[in-house]
Amino acid sequence: MAEFRIRPARVAEFAAIGEVTAEAYRRDGFFEVDTGYEAVLRSVAHRAEHAELMVAVEADSRVLGSVTVVLPGSEYAEISGPGELEFRMLAVAGEARGRGIGDALTRAVLDRGRELGLGKVVLSSLDQMRTAHRLYERIGFSRLPERDWSPHPGVRLVAYEYDL
Repeated sequence: MAEFRIRPARVAEFAAIGEVTAEAYRRDGFFEVDTGYEAVLRSVAHRAEHAELMVAVEADSRVLGSVTVVLPGSEYAEISGPGELEFRMLAVAGEARGRGIGDALTRAVLDRGRELGLGKVVLSSLDQMRTAHRLYERIGFSRLPERDWSPHPGVRLVAYEYDL
């Protein structure tokens, strides 16, 4: 199994990040829940203007996964409050699953929150994303049901938190 590393995303990788992210959501059937979300996932340059992007890459720089790191009050913030870092759009390429990439990206977000001196990391996730929920719970995230929400009818997002 080839090794990978986590680092900030580069502009030259934006198209690949958009493709990996959209493919991951499509593969798991999540566009059936929110058909308009693919355009948001593919707008990587816009995300990079308003958030931090981390990427998992192999030695040949092939993008294996990514995550969007969101500061409270910024355009991509959904549930974070003061003193909380939020992350969104965690995705791993289908052929790279099972290698610990989602775990490594999530832990990189926790490290970023510590670097920034924040007290918590929060996220919201589609109720159907059970595999992701198991990952978050294994790492030590706790459910935050008072922040569950719905961006529009038929889409339920559940919230999690991690105390840094």
